[in-house]
Amino acid sequence: WIVKLLLLRGYTVHAAIRHPHDMSKTRHLREFEGAKERLVLFKADLLEEGSFDAAISGCHAVFHTASPVIFDVDVLDPALKGTLNVLMSCKKASSVRRVVLTSSIAAIVNLERTRAPDVLVDETWFSDPDVCRKNTKWYALSKTLAEEAAWKFAKENNIDIVSINPGMVLGPMLQSTLNASVAVISNLINGAQTYGNITYSWVGVQDVANAHILALEVPSAQGRYCVVESVAHMSQIVETLRQLYPSLPLPNKCANDNPLEPTYQISKEKTKGLGIEYTPLEVYLKETVEDLKNKGFVTL
Repeated sequence: WIVKLLLLRGYTVHAAIRHPHDMSKTRHLREFEGAKERLVLFKADLLEEGSFDAAISGCHAVFHTASPVIFDVDVLDPALKGTLNVLMSCKKASSVRRVVLTSSIAAIVNLERTRAPDVLVDETWFSDPDVCRKNTKWYALSKTLAEEAAWKFAKENNIDIVSINPGMVLGPMLQSTLNASVAVISNLINGAQTYGNITYSWVGVQDVANAHILALEVPSAQGRYCVVESVAHMSQIVETLRQLYPSLPLPNKCANDNPLEPTYQISKEKTKGLGIEYTPLEVYLKETVEDLKNKGFVTL
């Protein structure tokens, strides 16, 4: 979505990907409006130092969006090394004026602080690596360590960084493969017997892409931005889906009998100052289901 919106705005885009000649992974990029004239694909590997040099050379802004969404310990190395490799290439390229880093709300909310309906989370919260390790939240740990390392590197090397920290991203996918956050919804529809006793923060994909572009284009953008539209327990997601699609065979019970994990609030003040207007949950939830249906991942 970021590539699509940048091309629509008239930018020339260098996209660094592992397999630029694999049409199954790049077809959707090549088909964007403006791609033929202004999209250049480069081969790069997150774990290979210097492999982003060619892609970044001559660019005035860099979006570092790639990090594996895998929930085990193997995710730590690619997230941390990948971020530093990209930043080292940015340092070499004298043309780069700003770096927009895709972090995560997972790098904000995992700490020893109570979360409750009356608690307001904002950009001053930082996840505690020890809490992530204790709770085996490897994805949260990977994003926390990567963001921490990015801020340190940026300060030491005088690089202007803005961090976008989205929640679970839903909405229509431009690629043909299922991503981790949309899979949460397809699993609910495709015969899950129960829903998880878990509260997530949620946001629409177009709002997240727009946040990245505003982080580049608004000169005063700085620091971190929590990009979250709603905080909702899985029971609320199921209920919203049921209202939208009454005939869907959705689960009726929670995966355990423990008290429901509490919801909390996330401040929108800073993102609204950036110019973000959020799409409501029921809209991007419906867009997600319709997209899953159109791509053959679910049958309604």
